[in-house]
Amino acid sequence: MVYAVVGADPEVQAYAMARYSRSALSMKESLGEISRQKAEKFLNTFYFQYGHRSIADLAHIALAIERLSILAAIAVVDEPRWDGQERSTRYQDFRKSGYYVPEFAADEERQLYHRAVRDLFSAYESLSETMFRHLTEVTPKPAQMKQESYERTLRARAFDISRYLLPLATNTSLGEIVSARTLESQVSRLLSHTQSEVRRLGELIKRAASSAAYDVNHSSLTKLAEEVRVLSPELGARAQAELLKEVRVAPTLVKYADPSPYEIETRRELQQMATELLEAEDVERAPSVDLLDDEPLEVELASTLLYAHALHPYRQIRRVVEGLAESRRREIIDAGLRHRGTHDEMLRGFRAGQRFRFDILMDIGGFRDLHRHRRCVQIEQRFTIAHGYEVPEELQTAGEARAAYSSAIEKAASAVKALTGRGKPEAQDNSEYAIPLGFRKRALFKMDFAEAVYIAELRSAPAGHFSYRTIAYRMFEEVSKRYPALGDYFRVHDISRPVDLLTR
Repeated sequence: MVYAVVGADPEVQAYAMARYSRSALSMKESLGEISRQKAEKFLNTFYFQYGHRSIADLAHIALAIERLSILAAIAVVDEPRWDGQERSTRYQDFRKSGYYVPEFAADEERQLYHRAVRDLFSAYESLSETMFRHLTEVTPKPAQMKQESYERTLRARAFDISRYLLPLATNTSLGEIVSARTLESQVSRLLSHTQSEVRRLGELIKRAASSAAYDVNHSSLTKLAEEVRVLSPELGARAQAELLKEVRVAPTLVKYADPSPYEIETRRELQQMATELLEAEDVERAPSVDLLDDEPLEVELASTLLYAHALHPYRQIRRVVEGLAESRRREIIDAGLRHRGTHDEMLRGFRAGQRFRFDILMDIGGFRDLHRHRRCVQIEQRFTIAHGYEVPEELQTAGEARAAYSSAIEKAASAVKALTGRGKPEAQDNSEYAIPLGFRKRALFKMDFAEAVYIAELRSAPAGHFSYRTIAYRMFEEVSKRYPALGDYFRVHDISRPVDLLTR
């Protein structure tokens, strides 16, 4: 017998499913005798006291997270066990989205920030229109294509270019569906973040999971209850109590989600170690995609732990680590575990041993697209202007648009430098919001062979964004050079071939 189940609160549903291991009752029988109080008592005992954390995987929760910055959105979705969607910079015009404003100690800094962000939005709006007109001039409309579809497709292509000018402060929205276990981990991670906006989001997500949820049927059910009340006040009262009762999706399972001392203290120590070991090292130039060599596990662990707190390419960090005494490498690894509590998972830096490890340097906008590949282990470095910025190839033939683009992005870089140099502890965090998506970001992607093939095939497709198409194809080339016999198994699209801009 197989049947779907609807109408049960997430925590009640989790309890009913968990009872399969402890009772011979069917799901229908279990749900018939379970109350919210019973579910809460069960979860408090087995989830928190006995540590049966897999129970929380059985409660799934849908959340809408709106009017957060792109910077914060990147932090929110940085979950391997996450499913969701965010506003697309290809299909939506962000000029009226607004932007996040961090707390500034001085009015002068706040004004500088506002000017920088507003200038970027103005340049974004201008470039969007300029590139749309340019694309219509160089891309004739097929006779069989409707004018509306033609314009919509080319506007999307224009947004692919103008998105490079959107600052990380830009407001966006996203929806996520996660298990309560993932939600607990997410909330704890967000509450431990360096950015105050992200910490505030952690508080809001925790509150949303334990407060009354939005009921899409509330208006129609209210009307129904009122109609029943007209016929029978007693039945109307019962209908209202049953139909309009508040649902709290995970009040028990997230109530102990707090900032993680393990993450906070470990970050502080590793940051200090990375500074001591690398501050005398100029950041070396590196390819946009570097398939790393195999190495002893302890070298990989120490290098990866430092990588997240540096701006240097992985090979350079590894060379420094290899030059250390074994005891010093051990100190780095120890620092990654010293503050680990009883129920703390190891930091992501300890997810090591994958054969295919790519050190990737690409624009922030393109990184957001690759960031969705959950099967990868991803280790990010911070946002910076130190790696320079990308210039979309389409701008080269767009006349004055090329100069306008460079002028806007260089002006933003000057504002970021000025904000960073104010000397306040929060200056660097605040300045990151003014960084346009065109600037490059470094991240380490670890994966198995199947995932390398999947990314290369999917992201090299002609309908994709030109930024990640290039990265995906270079991943394929790197694997083919290292393992020539495996290159034939990739079904990639040659990025050197001309792309029909009307293909979606």
